[in-house]
Amino acid sequence: MAEDKENAEVPSKKALKKAQKHAEKAAKKAEYKAQKEGDTDQVDSETQDVSEGLYGTLPMNQSSQKIAFEYTFIGDLSKTKANSVVKITGRLHTSRAKGKQCFFVMRMREHSVQCVLAVGDKVSKQMVKFCGNITRESIINVEGKVVATSQKIESCSVQDVEIQVHKVFVESAAEPRLPLQIEDAMRPDTEDAEGLQIRVSQDTRLDNRVLDLRTPINHAIFKVNAGVIKLFRESLEKRGFNEIVCPKLISGASEGGANVFGLSYFERKAFLAQSPQLYKQMAIASDFGKVFTIGPVFRAENSNTHRHLTEFTGLDLEMAFHHHYHEVIQMEDDEDLSTPNEKLLGRLVKAKYDTDFYIMDKYPLAVRPFYTMPDAENPKWSNSYDMFMRGEEILSGAQRIHNPEFLTERAKAHGIAVDTIQSYIDAFRYGCPPHAGGGIGLERVSMLYLGLDNIRKTSLFPRDPKRLTP
Repeated sequence: MAEDKENAEVPSKKALKKAQKHAEKAAKKAEYKAQKEGDTDQVDSETQDVSEGLYGTLPMNQSSQKIAFEYTFIGDLSKTKANSVVKITGRLHTSRAKGKQCFFVMRMREHSVQCVLAVGDKVSKQMVKFCGNITRESIINVEGKVVATSQKIESCSVQDVEIQVHKVFVESAAEPRLPLQIEDAMRPDTEDAEGLQIRVSQDTRLDNRVLDLRTPINHAIFKVNAGVIKLFRESLEKRGFNEIVCPKLISGASEGGANVFGLSYFERKAFLAQSPQLYKQMAIASDFGKVFTIGPVFRAENSNTHRHLTEFTGLDLEMAFHHHYHEVIQMEDDEDLSTPNEKLLGRLVKAKYDTDFYIMDKYPLAVRPFYTMPDAENPKWSNSYDMFMRGEEILSGAQRIHNPEFLTERAKAHGIAVDTIQSYIDAFRYGCPPHAGGGIGLERVSMLYLGLDNIRKTSLFPRDPKRLTP
């Protein structure tokens, strides 16, 4: 019996094997627990993130801290001293992660620069992976060193330097799926047999106008718009014109006809101004002498053509004259006043089409607004003139009626309720000099100057009979 008891206390081979497995399992659990608790002695050094705090997504900016950072504009990087450390902000245009590196392009307005992030002393694999997963069009902040490149970077506007990145933070993330790709929107409309045939339709562009407007070509278009406005204003101010701001809510149709937007104005009917015409003339009756105004004009025309909008920017002028309305035409024909003109438009137009513009004088009275003065020798025609560029009208003008009785008669002939414009007519009862003026459509001028095929391309957020958003 004693011998049997002694043999029973010796573990069998099966029991030993089971105990060994249990011990190994316990050891693995201990190692996992040590890793979880941050026991760095048992953690593989490659899993450590040496870039912690150098990348990530920033909390929403609520201006909670007044911290001044000196950011360098992307367009100025070529002028920055080599090996300088800079901070830049912009959009992630494209990115490509490859192995231990991530190449990405940052873009802000028409400027772009290549950035490189590579695994090193302070750059971890996790940081490279994070950068490679940032969605396109996100706003990011980058800190890095400006390094000269051995060859030009053709895909960027900054071609002689790149940024070696050591910090990158997402300021505002874009959604992963975009309605259109910016690089697709940047492609010209011309057919290219050897290139990509991906094109973005006009409706897609306009439906997603905020994205479309980010392309360099659109920035250039609206710089031209701004240039035309600036030139118009500066040229007229130089000639003694005074800028005025006219109401857009009016009590009657300023041009007559049915192409006017009506709306409820408390307990009355009101309209969106078809032009600032009535108030330009009232300013002349107030002895301003020469006036101009720049602002929105509304036309309820159901025209779905390439050259019509229901809302456009009017560049309007009015001036008193002494003897003949041609005094206004001659002033408008001055080489550094007219739009187009030698400074901004005329040189290119003349070189390309061998003409700047031409004026068509005298029009049938039936096609002119009610306030247009008829010609004394031929009452069926008006003292009017239109200016044309590349065969399309860019300015319409005429002598205005300054006699209240005759103005009332013409208004009735055009079916206008006189009571809705009575204050306008009364403005001429106290003496008003003869005067004339004209109006230019900004978007049409820019369209023709740039040779574009549609006026919607020169309107920031175009309005036409089918489009009221965005």
